[in-house]
This record gives sequence, C-alpha cells and structure tokens, in this order.
Amino acid sequence: MTDINLDDLTHLQAINKKLTSGYHISEQNTLMWQELDQHIDAYRALFNALGHDLQHDSRGFYYFGSDESTPNMGKISRAIALTIYILIEHYANTGKDPMRALFDEVNDLELMQTLVQINKHLFDQLEIFSGSDLRKDVYLRMVRLGLAREVENGFMLQAPIYRYIDALMEVNEETYLGDDE
Repeated sequence: MTDINLDDLTHLQAINKKLTSGYHISEQNTLMWQELDQHIDAYRALFNALGHDLQHDSRGFYYFGSDESTPNMGKISRAIALTIYILIEHYANTGKDPMRALFDEVNDLELMQTLVQINKHLFDQLEIFSGSDLRKDVYLRMVRLGLAREVENGFMLQAPIYRYIDALMEVNEETYLGDDE
C-alpha cells in the first residue's frame, strides 16, 4: 500500500477538479503536471480509492480512464474524432506532414470554414454547418477537455489528441484487417 501524505499534494483540489471534469492535464499545465509526475504513486492510490483510474500517457498527459460513455459524450467524441480525421486528411492533401502540422499549425476560423465546406455531408450529420459552429461545438470543447488551447488567432492542438489518433488508427486497422477475411 502506498503511503499518502496529503501535505505533499499541494494541487490536489485543482487536479481533482480538472480530471473529474474530463480534462487532460498535459505539460502545458505546468504546476499540476509536475505535481502529478512527482507524486504519481500517491495520486494513483488516492484516486483509485475514490473509484477513479488515473492514466499517464508517456506522450505527456494524465487523464481518468473510463469505460462509461454518455450519449452526449458520444456525440462530442464523434465530433472531435471526425475533426481530427479531417484535419489529418486536409494536411496530407495540402502536402504537409499531417502529424507535424496537427500540432504546429494554428487552427483558425478560415481553416474551420474550409473543413466544414469540403466535408459538408459529414459535418451536417453532427449539426455543424459553419466554421463558427465547428469553433463553438468542437474546438471550445477541446479546450475544456485539455485537448487544445486557445491562442491569439485560433487553437493549437495538444498531446492528448493522441487518444483520438490512437482510436482512429485502431478503427482503420480493424477496417483494413476486416477486408481480408
């Protein structure tokens, strides 16, 4: 059993609030991330006792794992996954390294409008009809979940986006393997 000294966990309240809301704490959240990194065993034991599964992804972020999904979260997750997939495709089609561009490029309103126009049939299903809708319904949610951060001219994606990339790769692999049977 791990000994937990609550005096050492100086950001416990803030970390708990963020993680229970679905937020991903990444290296950009310097103080919380450093504390989690330094006291990972204590935090894991504490959160486990509270019924949470603290996950650490080696690509630089922490989150609560969950097997549960609400219908609303399903819609949000689908919208985020679709946006990430379309961004990767967009960057590849414009001759950029998609993985580098995903994290290096600012996603501004003009790009959002372009993505919605080019993929209208897909975004219509999620009731996203404009770049402004995409900003409000997807990007601002990504900020609230720690998947992106708002910058002067738009949004920058952060490391927790890898959770969606991993899921997209898994679906792609399953689809590809399913074709051979």
